[in-house]
Amino acid sequence: MVQRKILIFIVAYNAESHIENVLDRIPRDFLSDNKHKIEILIIDDSSADDTVNLSNKYIIENSELPITIFKNPENQGYGGNQKIGYFYMLKQNFDIVILLHGDGQYAPEYIPTLVDPILKNEADVVFGSRMINKKDALKGGMPLYKYFGNQFLTLVQNKLLGSNLYEFHSGYRIYSRNVIERIPFQFNSNDFDFDTDIIIQIIDNGFKIKELSIPTFYGNEICNVNGVKYAWNILKSTILSRIQHKAQLFYTKKFDYEKDNSFYTDKTSFNSSHKFAIDRVNKNSIVFDIGSGPGVVAGELFKKLCITYGVDRHIQDSLIASCKSTQRVDLDFIDKNTFEFKESKLDAILLLDIIEHIKDADNFLLVLRNRFSSYNPKVIITTANIAFFIMRISLLFGIFQYGKKGILDKTHTRLYTFSSLKRLLSDSGYEIEEVRGIPIPFPLVFGDNMFSHFLLLINNFFIRISKGFFSYQIAITVRMLPSLELLLKRSSLKVMSENKKSHVDSKLS
Repeated sequence: MVQRKILIFIVAYNAESHIENVLDRIPRDFLSDNKHKIEILIIDDSSADDTVNLSNKYIIENSELPITIFKNPENQGYGGNQKIGYFYMLKQNFDIVILLHGDGQYAPEYIPTLVDPILKNEADVVFGSRMINKKDALKGGMPLYKYFGNQFLTLVQNKLLGSNLYEFHSGYRIYSRNVIERIPFQFNSNDFDFDTDIIIQIIDNGFKIKELSIPTFYGNEICNVNGVKYAWNILKSTILSRIQHKAQLFYTKKFDYEKDNSFYTDKTSFNSSHKFAIDRVNKNSIVFDIGSGPGVVAGELFKKLCITYGVDRHIQDSLIASCKSTQRVDLDFIDKNTFEFKESKLDAILLLDIIEHIKDADNFLLVLRNRFSSYNPKVIITTANIAFFIMRISLLFGIFQYGKKGILDKTHTRLYTFSSLKRLLSDSGYEIEEVRGIPIPFPLVFGDNMFSHFLLLINNFFIRISKGFFSYQIAITVRMLPSLELLLKRSSLKVMSENKKSHVDSKLS
């Protein structure tokens, strides 16, 4: 077994009655095990009692033990204190961190058992759960209101997160370095709901969790948790995480795990911008797909026997597989010679969720029209609706927060309503044929099931009442009016043709 650096991290606040006992109960054979390098870190969160002095006294009397103690000059909160400890763990290159409470509520004797699955590479995270054997929790003195509250909140969180944990609310946790490195824990709550935030991050990133049974002990420790506030905060955090992770209607950095916006969601199986475009392209069409991403829509068009030309800033293998040809283009720097296309006809141009990313959309649309109006293609455009009712309500309360995805994607340089997009297209020489509102992508939030499709029906009903207010996205099909260059060319050809006809007529006469 490879030697690991293990940090036993004790969070302490007004723990003078328990801290020495907690340190005494850490198994000495575990601490003296030469197989691993182990350190104990106590971070006192600006206690008002004698926690620090008693800890220092213990360190002097047990000088053989590798114990370090820090004291926060100002109280950071339960979550804020953990952030400091995990930052220390990363800075000092520990492989595993064991979170232990200084009030003695969690049995230090179980450390060797709990850390073992991570040492054996069987798990990334281990939780000590008091609810695997539920009756033992009551025998251990857990108050009834906490027992039932714990179970209810865990049930709700499991449903919302698609998980199957026995308990969300134990503070006895072991994390591998890989977990702490990858999750944005520094943006989590500084309060007690920090523990919920970190579980959500772990679940969202697919880390392997193992729960092991631990005894429940409630003694004379002081509880600093406001139960109502705690329940509200964890439910709010859990719900908002799902809204962000699935529907992108809310954004906070702590639930943002992507380094960039390369992730592209497949929305072809339900009423969406993707389906709107696919349904409006006929079989055997020739399509120019601008902003193709990984080729989700191009793949569906391939099934319709369409010939697709893919254009994107980054060309992925999945796009190449669905297209006749691909071209790497930065759409902010184009002219009439940019796009490579040699077919004799062009049936459709797709601009799906791309117009909002272009800095100078007016120039882009003009260049596109100059290049392709001679083909008279159908142009299908989708974009986010900034006038969506949730955005209006957010603005009413002073909230206008950009994020990684959704309507306020931070890469969006232009924001549109139905009227502003129609005006842009009309001014740029495009004739509008169809305007539709696209509902919230509920199947991405709740799964592709009957409930989600029922919500889509409800949303579509309200869209019929007011597109501008209830549409999550805007979908428009247009035709390009002939460019000035094309009109000039046609005019000159007509004159030449008429002159030629006059010349023939004069000969005949």
